[in-house]
Amino acid sequence: MLTDQIAALIEEMLEQSGGSLELRRNELALRLGCVPSQISYVITSRFTPERGYLIESRRGGGGCIRIVRKQMHRNEYLMHFFYAVGDAIEENEAQAYLRNLLGGGIVTAREATIAANAISTAALQALAPEARNSVRASILRHILLSLMQ
Repeated sequence: MLTDQIAALIEEMLEQSGGSLELRRNELALRLGCVPSQISYVITSRFTPERGYLIESRRGGGGCIRIVRKQMHRNEYLMHFFYAVGDAIEENEAQAYLRNLLGGGIVTAREATIAANAISTAALQALAPEARNSVRASILRHILLSLMQ
């Protein structure tokens, strides 16, 4: 899939540059044979703060974009997600957070599975549908706090 190829190339470029990279959307799009908006889509969807990246976009000069892989300790990641959860969260968004934590090596597969089951709609079925997202957020925040050492 093209988005996977774009993400892999950007990851490789980040690795080669020591975790900080400036790229031009148009040049990368020409290199990959795609449109610049596909580059933008990959950057905004895969290189997010939740995944440990900082993005700066500069107007002019061919659309220069700076990507920095932020080095955070485990507890910093967990605290970042703690605040990102907010007062309410839908199940699919919470599952995405858990996948990101698992993918980043912040939680184990077992921890992610236990958390996913605890916040699932099935586990919260006894609650009124309108209360589930706020209870899910509370449970997830408490799980994240308990994972901090």
